[in-house]
Amino acid sequence: QVQLVQSGGGLVQAGDSLRLSCAASGRTFSNYDMGWIRHGPGKEREIVAGIFRSGEKHYADSVKGRFIIARDNAKNTEYLLMNSLKSEDTGVYYCAATSYGSSWNPDDYEYWGQGTQVTVSS
Repeated sequence: QVQLVQSGGGLVQAGDSLRLSCAASGRTFSNYDMGWIRHGPGKEREIVAGIFRSGEKHYADSVKGRFIIARDNAKNTEYLLMNSLKSEDTGVYYCAATSYGSSWNPDDYEYWGQGTQVTVSS
């Protein structure tokens, strides 16, 4: 089992920055691929950023160039730095972990944080 506890989020204005954190406990954090999954109002869940065990990073086109994902295996923590936020970035953000390997499918993520609301006002 992996327990994920998120922090960060809130209400910001368009163009602002925000950082989300996700602290993991339980099994060895470095053995999991990690991701940030967004569930916007009236939208399907989408993975906006993923960082794999290898350190390889991937981003959804909608956030590429604006969001940065990082992980610190020594601290068992994952981060998402969100810059130049837009109203369409509004949603509940979940950190998630998967042992399936390099997946871009939210259904493959076995462990999820509690979710944090990010609201961007225009």
